[in-house]
Amino acid sequence: MTTTSAAPRRAPSPELRAAIDSFRPEAARGYLGAASIGLPTRETIEAQKNDLELWASATRNPTDYDGIVDATRASFARLVGVPADSVATGSQTSVMASVIAAAVPTGAEVVVVDGDFSSIVFPFLQRRDISVTSVPLEEVAFSVGANTWAVVFSLAQSATGRIADVPAIIAAAARFGTRTVCDVTQAAGVHPVDASVFDATICHAYKWLCSPRGVAFMAVSDRFLEELVPVQAGWYAGDDVWASCYGPGMELAPTARRFDVSPAWPAWTGAEPAVRMFAGLDIAEVWARTSGLGDQLCDALGIEQQHQAIVTWEDPEKADVGKLIAAGITVSGRAGRARAAFHLWNDESDVDAVVRVLR
Repeated sequence: MTTTSAAPRRAPSPELRAAIDSFRPEAARGYLGAASIGLPTRETIEAQKNDLELWASATRNPTDYDGIVDATRASFARLVGVPADSVATGSQTSVMASVIAAAVPTGAEVVVVDGDFSSIVFPFLQRRDISVTSVPLEEVAFSVGANTWAVVFSLAQSATGRIADVPAIIAAAARFGTRTVCDVTQAAGVHPVDASVFDATICHAYKWLCSPRGVAFMAVSDRFLEELVPVQAGWYAGDDVWASCYGPGMELAPTARRFDVSPAWPAWTGAEPAVRMFAGLDIAEVWARTSGLGDQLCDALGIEQQHQAIVTWEDPEKADVGKLIAAGITVSGRAGRARAAFHLWNDESDVDAVVRVLR
């Protein structure tokens, strides 16, 4: 294993440069763990400190958070290319996937991916009256048939970082009228996402969107808005939120807000500046930067380029993971592989640091 001279890299745009500088450099160096948990920006840290102080001084009103949630919803909608009215807010991907699982007709088939993240698979497995077919990622498009009600997959696989062939999956689904459900938790913020091509797009923001855990989104198509039942509806799903605290006379919101889950308030104060920042970036530029660093690491390790922000290699005994962590480099081990994730704060020095340890 040897380091390789990096090809000349285009200077970041002013927007990307500002985003890179928003992270604390002393914490970010050697941190290759965005696929597990993102790092907060300075603005997120200050927003949460301010929220805590307002709470402690008894000057925080619950209604203060409504504008924060709505602004964050709008930023996420802009990031993934859909209207804000089509985006629901929540706290976990599994809760949102469960709403979709509850809508599958008895006897219908749902196609999922072998080894995909459990939060978007297990809710469907609890339905004993439907068929769940698990296939390798490269076979998803070929596995959709006349009885397939939905195909459920992650845009970027958590364990390997592999990117789904979205055009092929969308084309196969269109032939049979199959619904498409895509989890972009490992993609939004680092890889371009067009949620308008899916019936449902689910995302937890605590990884690549660098938000506190407990902030999630689900964008739904017009078709799904009519088909899904908000089985988890609470007061925050009401058309008039603060007039929906007591039943049974409650009217649900006519938009995707009917699927909203009452927010974990402090988390949203931190998420708002982070999601807004990413919505203002050229995510194609972010992907070029991060996947380029990933390919540099592949070259240095002597493995085939993966063209991904998440780079993985065989490490069944976690020997490499152990060496890197002992050297102060944050990586993770998943499914028998070492996993290094490159995000905004990373640069060529992080590639060199990994190679120095594993050489």
